This record gives sequence, C-alpha cells and structure tokens, in this order.
Amino acid sequence: RKNTKRVPSFRKLLRTSQIKLDNKLKNKQYKQKSAAKKYRKEQKKLREAVRDAISRKPFPLEECKKKQVAGKWEEKEEEDALPLDMMDEDDLKLMEDLAQKASFLTRDLSSSEPVHVKKRKHESVIEKYEKVPRRLQTEPEKELIHLLPIKDKTGIIPQAVEKPVLNVAHDEEEDTEDMEEAEDFNEEPLPVLTAEEMAAQRRQKLQERKMHIAALASAILSEPDSNIKKLKELRAMLMEQDPNVAVIVRKLVMVSLMEIFKDIAPSYKIRPLTEAEKTTKVKKETQKLREFEEGLVSQYKFYLENLEQTIKDWKQRKLKKSNVISLKAYKGLAEVAVKCLCELLVALPHFNFHNNIIVLIVPLMNDPSKMISELCVEAVKKLFKQDKLGYASLGVVKVISGLVRGRNYDVRPEVLKVFLHLRIKEVELQKDSEDIAPKKKFMTYKEKRKNLSRMQRKWKKAEEKLERELLEAEASESKEKKLKLHTETLNIVFVTYFRILKKAQKSPLLPAVLEGLAKFAHLINVEFFDDLLIVLHSLIASGDLSYRESLHCILSAFHILSGQGDVLNIDPMKFYTHLYKTLFSLHAGGTNEDIGIVLQCLDVMFAKRRKQVSQQRALAFLKRLSILALHVLPNSSVGILATNRVFMQTFPKMDLLLDNESQGSGVYLPELEEPEHCNAQNAALWELHLLQRHYHPTVQKFASHLIAGAPTEGSGALPLDLSQRSATELFETYCMKGMTFNPPVASVTPRRKDTFSQMDSFLDEELNKQLQQHISETVAHKPLDFAKHLKDSSLA
Repeated sequence: RKNTKRVPSFRKLLRTSQIKLDNKLKNKQYKQKSAAKKYRKEQKKLREAVRDAISRKPFPLEECKKKQVAGKWEEKEEEDALPLDMMDEDDLKLMEDLAQKASFLTRDLSSSEPVHVKKRKHESVIEKYEKVPRRLQTEPEKELIHLLPIKDKTGIIPQAVEKPVLNVAHDEEEDTEDMEEAEDFNEEPLPVLTAEEMAAQRRQKLQERKMHIAALASAILSEPDSNIKKLKELRAMLMEQDPNVAVIVRKLVMVSLMEIFKDIAPSYKIRPLTEAEKTTKVKKETQKLREFEEGLVSQYKFYLENLEQTIKDWKQRKLKKSNVISLKAYKGLAEVAVKCLCELLVALPHFNFHNNIIVLIVPLMNDPSKMISELCVEAVKKLFKQDKLGYASLGVVKVISGLVRGRNYDVRPEVLKVFLHLRIKEVELQKDSEDIAPKKKFMTYKEKRKNLSRMQRKWKKAEEKLERELLEAEASESKEKKLKLHTETLNIVFVTYFRILKKAQKSPLLPAVLEGLAKFAHLINVEFFDDLLIVLHSLIASGDLSYRESLHCILSAFHILSGQGDVLNIDPMKFYTHLYKTLFSLHAGGTNEDIGIVLQCLDVMFAKRRKQVSQQRALAFLKRLSILALHVLPNSSVGILATNRVFMQTFPKMDLLLDNESQGSGVYLPELEEPEHCNAQNAALWELHLLQRHYHPTVQKFASHLIAGAPTEGSGALPLDLSQRSATELFETYCMKGMTFNPPVASVTPRRKDTFSQMDSFLDEELNKQLQQHISETVAHKPLDFAKHLKDSSLA
C-alpha cells in the first residue's frame, strides 16, 4: 500500500519546532523548580535534626542531683527514702566522686525509659546530618551570570561573571537610622496654633484648592479634546481628605464639574463603538474625536455615580471610615449634589444617562426635606416646559406613575401637580398630523401619457419620488413621532388619574387629579365621558370633598362637555345647581383664592355654552353674583363684575334687572337653591349703587358701566385696558397678596403754615362774635343776674 501521508510544509515545520522548543523550556523550568523544592525539604529536615541534637546534650551531675532532689525524692520522702543529713560526710563525698566518673548518671534519671531506645530512634537522623558537609556561613554565596562560551583548540571554555551583591546590611542600617530619626522627629511636640493662625492656614489651603480647580477647569474648557484627561484629576478632588477644607472643596468641585459638562457636552447622544468600528482604521481627527467622546462619557458616568453616592450616604446617615466629614455636613453636600443633578436634568436632556438622572430625581420630589423636594419639582416643571418633542417628558411621566403606584398613592400632591406643566396643547392632534405636510398635486398616469414623452415620464417619476421623500423628511416624520409620544404620555397620565379616582378617592391627591382632568379633559376618549361624569357627580354628591375639590369636579365636567362632548346628549343641570347653591360659601377670608376657579367655571358654563343655557338660569346667576360682589375683596369684586358684564352682553333681556318694575308673577326668592325657579326676573340690581361708592376705583368704574347697561362705546364704555381682559386676568392683576393697594392710593399734599394761621384767626373771630352775641342777649333779658355775676367775679 502506498504511503499517502502528506509532507508538512516549511511553515508548519517552523511552527512545530517552536512548539517543541516551548515544551522543552517548560520541562526544564519544571525540573529546576522540583530540584529546588527537594533541596528546601532536605534543608528543613537537617535543621530539625540539629534542633533535636542540641536539645539532647548531656546534663551536668549537679543539675541532675537538683532534679532528683526536687522531683522524685520529694514525692517519696514519706515512704522509704532517708534524708541526706542522716548520712555521714565521708559517705556523701565518696558518692559525689563516683557520680562524676559514672557516665550513665549523666542522663535524666526521672525517665524510666532505657538509654538505647532513644538512641536507636534518632540514629538515622543524626547519621544523615553527619554525612552533610560543613559550610562556613562567613561569606554569602556568589551568584554567577553565565555568558556565551568561547571555543578554542582545546574545546569549549565556559564564561561566567559574578553578580554584584548589594550591601544589604549597610542599607538596613541606614534605613534603621532613618526610621530612628523620623521617630525622633515625630516625638517632637507640634507647635500649638492660635485660632487666628488656624483660620489663616485654612484660608490659605482653601485659596490653593480654588486656584487648582480654576486652573484645571480653564484648561479643560479651552481645549476639551486634548485636556479631557484632566477631568479625572478634577474629579479626584471630590475625595478631598483634609478635614478643614473637605466640605467646601467638594462642593466647589461638584459645581465646577457640572458647569464643565454643560459646556463641553455635544448636542447629540454618544453611542458606544461596535467591534467592527474599533478595528477599522480611521483618520487622526476621527480617532481623536472618538477618544474625546469615550473619555467624556466615562468621566460623566463616574461623576453621576459620585453624586448618587453622596445622596445615598446622606439618606442612610452613613459615616465613612475616613471620618473626614461629619454627618451634619452630609446634608449640605447632598443639597449641592441634588442642585447639580437638577441642572443637568434640564440642561442636557439629549445626552447620555438622562434616564438615570430622571430615576434619581423623581423619588426626591417626595422627599421629607422641603428644600430638596422643591428643587426637584421645579426642575421637572422646567423640563416639561422646554421639552418640544416629548422624549424626556415621557420618561419622567413613566417614573412618576411607577412611583405613585409603588408607594400605594402615598405621595405628596406636588408630585402629581407637575403633570399640569406638560407641553401638550389643547388641539386636535389627529387633524394636525394630517395637515402638517402641504398636499402637493401629482400628475395622474393619464395626464402623463397625454402630455409627456417616454423620457419625460421617466424623469417626472423620479422627480415626484424625490419630492415625496423630501416632504416626509421635513415635517411629517417628526410630527408623527410627536403625536405618538404625546398620546403615550397622556395615556399614562390618565391611567394614573383613573386609578386614584377608583382606589383612593379620599386621598390628598384628589385635588391634583381633578385639576389635571380639568386641563386635559378635552383629550380624553369620548367612550369614557359617561362613566367619568357619573364618577364626578358621585364625588360631589358624597359631601366628602372640600369646596375647592368640588369646584375642580365641576370644571372638569364642563371641560369634557365643551370639547368632544358637544355631540353627547347630557344635561349638566346638577352641576349648575351645585355651583349656584355654594356660591355664598365664598367670602373675603381664606376662600377668596377659590374665586379664580369659580370664574373659570362660569366662563365654561355660560360663555362657551350660551345656546344650552336658559334665560332664567342666567338671570339667577347674575343676581347672586352681584350680591356676592359686596362680600369679597376688591380683586374678586372686579372679576365678578367682569363676568356680569359678559352675561349682559351675551344673553338678551339681562337689562330687566336694571328696572325696578316686576316682570311676571311671583317674588324673588334669594334663599331658593334652584336657579330656574327663584323668580330672578322680579329682582333688581340695587347692589350696583352700593358698589359705585366702593373705595376701589376699578370697582367703581365697573359698577357705573353696568348701571349704564354695559355699552361697548360711548361715555359709559370701559377703557380698553379693562374691556379687553378676561375676568380671570383681572382677578389676578388686582390681587392684594403683597398687602398693597392696586392701583396705589394717591399721596396727599401737605398744607402750608399760612393756611393753618388763617384758619386759626378765622376761628378766633367767630368765637368772639358768638361770645359778644351771647353777652348782649343775657344783659337784655336778665340785667340783675348779669350785674350780680360781674360783682361775684370781681370779688373772686
């Protein structure tokens, strides 16, 4: 049979030989290690043998006698032994001489074991030790370095050089001397500093740290690409260990890093490179940019982790092992860390790790610390207001919804009130998404066949395709994304609201839920309108709500009915009746702030539903609102009179209340709770005459305007700055929260001194005239009495 084995190639032979060489080297190293290990074991055994031989050296006779006396004879002195003092001196001396000559007495007599037993036991060890050649340890062994051999006629001559040995003993002596000097130096007492010197030393250290921070920050900002590594050096200062300046330095570094990241972060999200991209060769500029982005992302991540750890240490009241910072100082550090996170949340919503910042900030909105909670709430509000597309808003809404559900609806109302700042306009998003791109007319197939040649049709087809792509790229795609994001965001918001309405109706979150429903009710699906109105009415009828919460229910119901609910055949008479019945709950005290919500309700209930409101209902509300204007603060009176002006201009025959003659049968019943049956057409607006003499000038203007019939032009018309504002705007404009009059009261000019002197002289003249007249009348009627009076006065 022919041998079919293939001949290996030269490359394979080279590779195989290298493997063999590696194996030989490994075997050689293994043998050397084994030999060294075996040698160490033998040396260990020898050391043990020497130790045993030393421990068994011969004892002198005197020591043996002492042991005998101390040991055995003391134990048996009562049995059979005779004391030495009973022996003769000659016998005792003879025994001592014999003992010195007898070798068997040199062993320990306390042992009952014969001598040859131990001798046989240790004989092999001693023999091994004796066979090993002695070596003097006077000089250390010299190590040799083997060089390349030399070959001559006689043969190969090996070459070696002694390895230089360092003088270890001398170095150790020097080290010990240095240690002793250091100890002597440490033993010297430190100088005691006064308070002023300590403060000056602290200021100097702090100034040095500040200059170092400023130098690093300016270097990074001037050339971020080349100095990105200095971020690590600056971030290392977050671990400042000097207890005198640690807190301030860490705060300064936190704020400095925050500002640096805000400045140098790009306007896009940096994604990690794939394996293929890492192996691909690129230009130097591209490689430098990649290194900068990679370093920026890693340092930004470490910075956020440091901020998170600072907040966790404060929350857990955990003291570090270094004990540089006290527990009280952790709160200040945590507040600065939260401020930095809030700034980054608002400033870098597009950059990496933004969702991680959201997860950190949202739970802190419910923090017991009022300052930290307000910081986080304001940051989320700013984020909602500036978020145009909706990615960041969706992320925050998801985390808030999970937080509310996870805490079993036990969160602060401010957490839900941030939903009111979502940038979702009150528009029909379905229509907007269709009308975004202008509809361009393209030629039909028949028109092309009729008017164009074959080549022209081909070019026209390509041109139309390109135009369609451009239209999609311009607006349609971004608007469709925006629509989807807004829809998803609102779905999560409404799910949160409906859960609270269903499971936690007595929760303090209910006012925030009702306020949110009032704002976004027009965006709710029509299928939920019936159920939602039933729930709102049941909440009002239960009586468990406060007045403000019931107003939010009414406002939500009418927002639903004024939007897509126009197509529904629902009579909201119950809500009208409830508002009419509770209007007199308002006054100039704490409920004055609720009048703003009442004005919004009246605007939705009457101005936007004028066709569904009867004349009797409008007259009843107009009369009751005029009565209410007498009992509230001036800004509320202005808002109510502005609403009455809208009533008189919107509904016909409202001027019936300006006439004192009754219309129809019956008498006005102000205490009746049904606006349709209180006979308001037989009342008169006499309250306007009282409001004409109000101390507030704007109330006077509105009262005079309504008495004239609320004309739009002429002498009785309002100025433009009042007529063009809504009732809610006027209520907020003339608010008196600052405890000042709005408009301010005109200052009184002081009178001159000559005016007062003229008044005094005039009064003196009048008094003199009256006194003379009185005297003349007295003399004329009773002269004797007057003479007697003068005589008594002269004697006196």
